[in-house]
Amino acid sequence: MTPHAHGHHSHHSHGHAHSSTAMEPDWEALAANLERDAELKVSFLEEAAAWLRDLLCHREVTRVLDLGSGPGVTTTALAHAFPGAETVAVDSTPALLERARARAEREGLASRITIREAELPADLPDLGTAELIWTSNVVHHFGDQRAALETFAGALRPGGVLAVREGGLPTRFLPRDIGIGRPGLQARLDVAEEDWFAAMRTELPGHTRTVEDWPALLVAAGLAPTGSRTFLTDLSAPLDPVARAHVRARVERFRDGLADSLSAEDLATLDTLLDDASPDGILRRPDVFYLTATTVHTAVRT
Repeated sequence: MTPHAHGHHSHHSHGHAHSSTAMEPDWEALAANLERDAELKVSFLEEAAAWLRDLLCHREVTRVLDLGSGPGVTTTALAHAFPGAETVAVDSTPALLERARARAEREGLASRITIREAELPADLPDLGTAELIWTSNVVHHFGDQRAALETFAGALRPGGVLAVREGGLPTRFLPRDIGIGRPGLQARLDVAEEDWFAAMRTELPGHTRTVEDWPALLVAAGLAPTGSRTFLTDLSAPLDPVARAHVRARVERFRDGLADSLSAEDLATLDTLLDDASPDGILRRPDVFYLTATTVHTAVRT
């Protein structure tokens, strides 16, 4: 399987701030895709940031850490929501941080956004503390997820909130029956990706199997849960060219990364979907949509 096969096809990946393994995505190669994925979900990010602002309304927020910031789309949403704070984009991939820096400049936020290259969780003590720590699909890339959350919780100031984006629902972008191949293609892609993801987890250094009950894990980290919320990104058919290109890139990563796990019939269907000259291809079909649910879990340091 290619190293970047996992590259964020579904609810599994986003930020990056840690050492890679053989199965880890090539984050630099995925930079443009990561940025586009976050831009498609910008309404979710703005809604989530407003919710966090409400949770912290009794606390002055002077510093926000975005751990595993990727290209900085979330960083800028947090900076807009907390105008009195220094917002710090933390990632281990220089190419992603360069995009975050450019985005901050474009949005007039360069004076309030700090860029820090760091490996997590090892470098966290060097980053200082904050009233708000956001981490998006990063924790599942650590072998010991519970220990990672404890480390993050330790960087919170009293009354501060840790927001952990993990889970949600797999993305849907095609009807169950698309007129070619066996119906139910996306459900089979989900199964193949879940198997890939489980294998990726077991290869991580210090892998510890954990029940992924995120509120319970936040309690174990010494925090008091303040609620979980799920945000919908619902782009209906027919998609605009940018969203359509994003879906096509996603299908291409499925085709490259999960080929060993799929039947010959499903691979042939994916090849048709990737044929830009075919009326059945992603770029020409009228029925392509983009629907996903993203969950954020929060807890406060009392």
